[in-house]
Amino acid sequence: MAAIEAEGLRKEYGDVIALDGVDLRAEEGSVLGVLGPNGAGKTTTVRILTTLLRPDGGSARVHGLDVVRDAARLRGEIGLTGQNAAVDEALTGQENLILFGRLYGLRRGAAKERAGELLERFALSAAASRLVGTYSGGMRRRLDLAAALVARPPVLFLDEPTTGLDPRSRISLWETIEARVAAGTTVLLTTQYLDEAERLADRIVVIDHGKVIAEGTGAELKDRVGGDRLEIELGDLGQVGAASAALAELAIAPTTLHDGILRVAVAPADGTLVQALRRLDAAGVAVDDLSLHRPTLDDVFLTLTGHSAQDAAADAEEDA
Repeated sequence: MAAIEAEGLRKEYGDVIALDGVDLRAEEGSVLGVLGPNGAGKTTTVRILTTLLRPDGGSARVHGLDVVRDAARLRGEIGLTGQNAAVDEALTGQENLILFGRLYGLRRGAAKERAGELLERFALSAAASRLVGTYSGGMRRRLDLAAALVARPPVLFLDEPTTGLDPRSRISLWETIEARVAAGTTVLLTTQYLDEAERLADRIVVIDHGKVIAEGTGAELKDRVGGDRLEIELGDLGQVGAASAALAELAIAPTTLHDGILRVAVAPADGTLVQALRRLDAAGVAVDDLSLHRPTLDDVFLTLTGHSAQDAAADAEEDA
C-alpha cells in the first residue's frame, strides 16, 4: 500500500512553473529520496504533501487522506522537519517538546512523559532545561526531529534535514531516521547529498526544473550512467593508442584521456580488472596504476541534470 502517492502535481508562481506534473509514490515503511539541484521543486513538493501549499493541478494522498480535502485530518497524521529548525529559541528543549505535544492534543502529563522519552532518545536529556538558543546546530536539528515525532506520525517528511550539520551530527541523524523506518514509519527525504540518498533511500526520484527526470533504486539509476570505468595511468603517454587498441574489446564507449589518465567505459562484469591488465601486458603497455570505478549517484546526478551535486549543495548553503 502506498503511504504517499502524488499524480501530476503542478504549482505556478506567476510565470514561474515550480512543479510541472510531478508523480511520486512511497510504499509504507520505506524511504523515498527526492533528489535534485537547488530550486528543482523539492521543497514545493513537500509543502504540498504536508498541506502547507495548495497545488494548482494534480492530486496527492498521504496515509490515505487527500492533501486538499482532508488537510485538517492529515496534519495530525504526519511529521515535518524543514530546512530550518522550527523550535522556539526562547523555550527550553523540554518546553518545546511539551508545547508540540499539547498542539497535537496530548494531555499535559502525557506530553511531558513523551518529551522525556524523546529527549533521552535524541541524547538531549542533559540539555533539557537549557534554552534552545544555547543549542548547537546539531542539537537543534535533533530537537526539531524529536518535535516532528511527538505524536508518533506514520509518515515523516524531512526537507534537507542535514544541511549545514557537521559529519558526526549527520551520521547521528541518519541512524535516527533508520530506527524510525525500522519501526514502520514511512519517510520522504529531500536532499542534495548523494551519500545521504544512497544510504537511506529505498527508491530515489530525481527532480529538475519541476519535473521528474528519473526514478528507481540507487542501483537502477547507476545503470543509466553506462557501466563501470577503468582508469589507467600509463608509464608513457606515447602508448595511449596502443593501450586503447588493447582494451577495445572491453570498451563500450570511446576511450578518453584527461589529466594524463586514460579512461575506458566497460560493462559491469567480474574479472574486468584482471582482463585489462593482461591485455595491456600482452600489448607491451607500461602501466603505473590501474583501477576500476563503479558509477556513483554523483555520476548519475551530473549525467541527468547537467549540474554537479557539490555545486548544488554549495548553492543551497549560500541561500540558507
